[in-house]
Amino acid sequence: MKRAVPSHGFFVTGTDTEIGKTCVSAALLHLFAQAGYRSAGLKPVAAGTGLIDGERINEDVRSLRAAGSLALTDAEVGPFRLDAACAPHIAAALEGRAIDRGAILRAARALAERADVLVVEGVGGFCVPLGADWDTSDLAVDLAMPVVLVVGLRLGCINHALLTAQAIRSRGLRLRDGSETASHPTCPGVTRMWPPCVTGSVACMARLALASCRGWRNRMRPPWLLIWMAPSCESS
Repeated sequence: MKRAVPSHGFFVTGTDTEIGKTCVSAALLHLFAQAGYRSAGLKPVAAGTGLIDGERINEDVRSLRAAGSLALTDAEVGPFRLDAACAPHIAAALEGRAIDRGAILRAARALAERADVLVVEGVGGFCVPLGADWDTSDLAVDLAMPVVLVVGLRLGCINHALLTAQAIRSRGLRLRDGSETASHPTCPGVTRMWPPCVTGSVACMARLALASCRGWRNRMRPPWLLIWMAPSCESS
C-alpha cells in the first residue's frame, strides 16, 4: 500500500475522549522543537468551540498550534473545526457539512512537507465515526504513521487499553515495546531525547507532559496515562 503521507511523525489516539491526547501531543511537539526539529501539530477534526473576542476558538487546536515550532494558522492546524461539542459526524451534520477525507489528507501532506516531525491528534477514541462509511481508524490507516495510544488511568482502563490495542492491530498496525520504537529512522536524535521510559513508566511520561505542556499543569495529577507506540506495518 502506498503511504498517503510521509510517516515522519506520529498519530496520537486514545481509549476515550478527555484523557490527555492534546497534552501528550503538545508535549511531543515541545520535545522535538527543543531538540531542534521543525515540529507541527495537526488536529484534523476538532469538535467544540468557544467564543473568544468574537472568534470561534477550539482549545485543542490552539494548544497544538502553540506547541509546534512552525508558525501556523488555526485553519492549518485544525482544518475541520466544528462548533458543537459532540460526536464529530453529528456536529458536522448540524452545520450541514461533511468531513472531507481527501481534504484532511491534503492538509496532512502539506504540513508534512514543511515539518521534520508531524504530530496528528485524533478525535475521541480510535474508532470514532467521521462519516457514514469511515472513522478515525480509517484515518490512521490512511496516514500510515506510527501510532501513540494514550490510556487514561481510571477504573476499567486495562480493559479499555487491551480492546483499543486489539483494534489497532486489526487495522494492520502493531504494538511494540519502547526499546524497539525509541529510534525513529527519520529522526535519529529521538533515541537521545525520548528514552524507553516513555512506554514503560507512567510517572516518567507524566513528568514530561507536566513540564512540557503549558497551561495544563494545574489540571494533571500523575500517574495519569500510559503510552504505547504502534508503528504501522511495512507498505507492500
